[in-house]
Amino acid sequence: MFRAGSFVATRVDPVDDEQVQPNGVDLTLGDVLEQVEPGHVGVDGKTVGDRDPVDDTDGVFSLDPGGYILQYAETIAIPDGHIGFLYPRSTLMRNSCMLNTAVWDAGYEGKGEGLLQVHHPIHLERGARVAQLVLAEAAHDEVYDGSYQGERVERGDDG
Repeated sequence: MFRAGSFVATRVDPVDDEQVQPNGVDLTLGDVLEQVEPGHVGVDGKTVGDRDPVDDTDGVFSLDPGGYILQYAETIAIPDGHIGFLYPRSTLMRNSCMLNTAVWDAGYEGKGEGLLQVHHPIHLERGARVAQLVLAEAAHDEVYDGSYQGERVERGDDG
């Protein structure tokens, strides 16, 4: 069963009332990156290729067709007994863009990323709502403890 947006909002920080939807929470655009070096996905490990930030003008990213990494502004914490799915807001698709994401396992905490495919030039403003996180109840044997745990989350001396 999918959870209500009000429940999802308890797992997103920061969040404001405008982001809370009936069935999820909108995530906003933090930064945009462009991959400039090859990555590697192998049977014994992985590496993410180097990335450069995309310049913005007064908080607006002007993107030509191509692939970009979107970094979300919010920290997400997927609770025990749940799985997270992230979907693009329909306005992206209506503007010839597609956002590709992956499953967010129970126990994941961090500021995730998605792959934005731009098929026609677009201007995206930092802080714009670009995706919607939904949570579904799910059985699992363990919780996530992989290499992306805590990504882009600043921790104090105790964390």
